Amino acid sequence: QVQLVESGGGLVQVGGSLRLSCAASGRTFSNYVLGWFRQAPGKEREFVAAIRWNGRSTYYLDYADSVKGRFTISRDNAKNTVYLQMNTLKPEDTAVYYCAATRDDGYSHMRSVEYDYWGWGTQVTVSS
Repeated sequence: QVQLVESGGGLVQVGGSLRLSCAASGRTFSNYVLGWFRQAPGKEREFVAAIRWNGRSTYYLDYADSVKGRFTISRDNAKNTVYLQMNTLKPEDTAVYYCAATRDDGYSHMRSVEYDYWGWGTQVTVSS
């Protein structure tokens, strides 16, 4: 079992920045793919970013097209924490952001159904 707790959401103006954090506990953090998803009112949950680690020096990153160049995902395996740095925020980034985890099998995972563990979410609101 993996427990995930997000933090860092809030209200920000257009063009601003926020950094989300997700603290994980329960299993060997480094063996998991960590992802961020978001869900806006009336919309389906959508992929934002994911990060895998090969156990040595290489990280594999995936991003949704809508956030490429603006968002950066990173992880600190020593702290069991994954981050999502969000810059140049837009009103359409407004959503509840969820952290998720799944066992690392060497492949990218960008669909919500592929993730086994989820946090409760943190609200991000971008005002215009």
